[in-house]
Amino acid sequence: QVQLVESGGGSVQPGGSLRLSCVASGIIFRSTGMGWYRQAPGEQRDLVARITSSGITNYADSMKGRCTISRDNTKRTVYLQMNSLKPEDTAVYYCNVQYNGMNYWGKGTLVTVSS
Repeated sequence: QVQLVESGGGSVQPGGSLRLSCVASGIIFRSTGMGWYRQAPGEQRDLVARITSSGITNYADSMKGRCTISRDNTKRTVYLQMNSLKPEDTAVYYCNVQYNGMNYWGKGTLVTVSS
């Protein structure tokens, strides 16, 4: 079955950086687009960034210029490098894949940005 396992979250001060990772299994990773979403308390889940199987990326305006999504097909892993973090970036970050008509989510990793 499809599994997405995120890691790399934690607490960081404003202006800091974090790199999130998501390892995927149960899919043909190299031919599948992947995404990162986030959900702050009381808010809806929103797109952060997506990457196609060929490496084309797109970003939410709120994170554009401050994050980079990338993938390593040999490790079946998608990354989200986040820099210049702000308190409003505090959220649970989820890995996402749409595969064979189904939408799959990881359990999420918490990012807290606070001084």
